[in-house]
Amino acid sequence: MNKKHLIKSTGVIGLGTAISRVLGFVRDIFIANFFGTGLAAQAFFVAFRIPNSLRDLVGEGAANAAIVPVLTGYKARGEKKEFLRVSKVLFNISFASLSVLTLIGIIISPLIVRLIAPGFIREPSTLELTIQLNRTIFPYLILIGLTAYTMGVLNTERHFAGPAFGPCFLNIALILAILWLCPKIGVMGLVIGVLAGGVLQLALNVVVMYRKGITIDFREGFSHPAVKKIGALLIPRAFGSAIYQINIFVDTMLASLSWIVGSGGVAALYYANRLIQFPLAIFGLALAQAALPKMSHEFSANDMTGLKDTLSFSLRMTFLIMIPASVGLAVLGMPIIKMLFQRGEFTDYSTYITNSALFFYAFGLCAYGGIKLLVTCFYSMHDTMTPVKTALISVILNVALNLILMWPMKLGGLALATSISATVNFLMLYFILKKRIGRLGTKEIAGSFIRVLLAGIIMGMVLKFTLALTASVTGVLLSMAAGALAFIAAAYIFRVKELERAFAWASKRR
Repeated sequence: MNKKHLIKSTGVIGLGTAISRVLGFVRDIFIANFFGTGLAAQAFFVAFRIPNSLRDLVGEGAANAAIVPVLTGYKARGEKKEFLRVSKVLFNISFASLSVLTLIGIIISPLIVRLIAPGFIREPSTLELTIQLNRTIFPYLILIGLTAYTMGVLNTERHFAGPAFGPCFLNIALILAILWLCPKIGVMGLVIGVLAGGVLQLALNVVVMYRKGITIDFREGFSHPAVKKIGALLIPRAFGSAIYQINIFVDTMLASLSWIVGSGGVAALYYANRLIQFPLAIFGLALAQAALPKMSHEFSANDMTGLKDTLSFSLRMTFLIMIPASVGLAVLGMPIIKMLFQRGEFTDYSTYITNSALFFYAFGLCAYGGIKLLVTCFYSMHDTMTPVKTALISVILNVALNLILMWPMKLGGLALATSISATVNFLMLYFILKKRIGRLGTKEIAGSFIRVLLAGIIMGMVLKFTLALTASVTGVLLSMAAGALAFIAAAYIFRVKELERAFAWASKRR
């Protein structure tokens, strides 16, 4: 898979993710309209975050860190029969472990909720509602965990479309639930929508797997020599994911302390994070997902030059997208939030506190995307311990900064702490990788970053100027268009080669 195929695969994943994110915004607009940043919204976001966070620990983490590199090895050696057998065994293990975790989670839900959102203890009605929602929604862990497993298998087969478009079903199910169920049964309608969407996502991937001859067979049992190898890769990754989830839970805990950061903090962080995740998922995560099989193949073939070239190219493309995205979100955050969310129960106050988090989250957008790529490179090299170590240092730094910044800056302090710790994590991973495999083309990467940053600054000035003329919806859209044109023009003036290559590739495709 050369660079053109990498861009094509990223495009497929990005398109599916973009459609899903647009539907997700429609979903969030309805949630904001129905529930705003009130108690019901707070309860749902906490209840949903618990199983949704665990899925990365046992689901997507397995797909990224262990399943793809190991299964890619079987494919590279032409061992199709063993590839199919390992796939079946992995499904059986995933189903059994996810079921046990779900049962435990339902039983100890009251304890989990009190630990994650201690601020709710002062609000008994919110606490009880959160526990009820959490217990009902916990089976989603099984559905999304198995979906992540099927995603890993299909990505090994270089099939990205099904997993990329699957989340659209979740968002569609939630939108329908908000329209039909929430007016009748309240916030419990969201939980039913989540479970229905999880079933649809998993069903789509299973159908695609069957078409490719990859079936499910419980008779294969739970044993295979590859399981030990996958476990050896997965256990450190699980620790790394646990550290990352601790980071998220700490932010949730502190955001629930309304007497410090203000009311509605948990919901505001959710809405701000949704906006940050839009460019990150469409391109950053999509590129990392597409790059993993390529990097794994290059490492297996001992093509270190190709591996470093892939990483350097991917980082430069990430900066090309993330820098203007971060500038745009920082400058246009307030009008974008008003345009998307401010109606119904989502008030001026909701917009203000959401923007206070979004503004400082935007500073870490490049680091978030870069971390995904660097961690992907370590995974392709079968090294899952290094990201754990840097993540631990990053979490400790984040917690310390949270406690320092949350008092004077409220929610903005929590977001800024996240951005700073992410930047430190990115730099640690980069220099460790450089020491491990040699020169990565730092001069070229840094030069590209500076040129794109200068173009982004000019874009920000244009956005600020045009936005001052009018704050209407049309004015915001025109400001975005002017900013995009200014960025492209400035990028050409500063000779940003990655943009020129992207346009040249697009022209050839046409």
